[in-house]
Amino acid sequence: MNGIGNGLSQWSFFRPIMSKRTHRGSSFREFLREDGLLEEIEAKALKRAIALQLELLRKEQSLSKSTLALRMNTSRAAVDRLLDTSNPSVTLITLEKAARALKRKLKLELVPA
Repeated sequence: MNGIGNGLSQWSFFRPIMSKRTHRGSSFREFLREDGLLEEIEAKALKRAIALQLELLRKEQSLSKSTLALRMNTSRAAVDRLLDTSNPSVTLITLEKAARALKRKLKLELVPA
């Protein structure tokens, strides 16, 4: 019997197997940690969040990148690198300059891991 005539779908025999499955592996975060990638990925995510926030503030204040660079006493290329979400490199000095140029205060905090 194929299960179709009795009101069951042809795939009903998979349900008991599928319903008994539970998450057996470690979390994705643990997977990344084991592969030595977690710190790099977290750093890139943090840089992306900062770059997006700086870009939003720049646009809210109607500042061009050139004007921001002038206020930061740096080059337009340095501002481009700062706002580039795919470039994870940034220094605290650059962040402080950007914060001041955007009339903000930089606040860093160390929290328990």
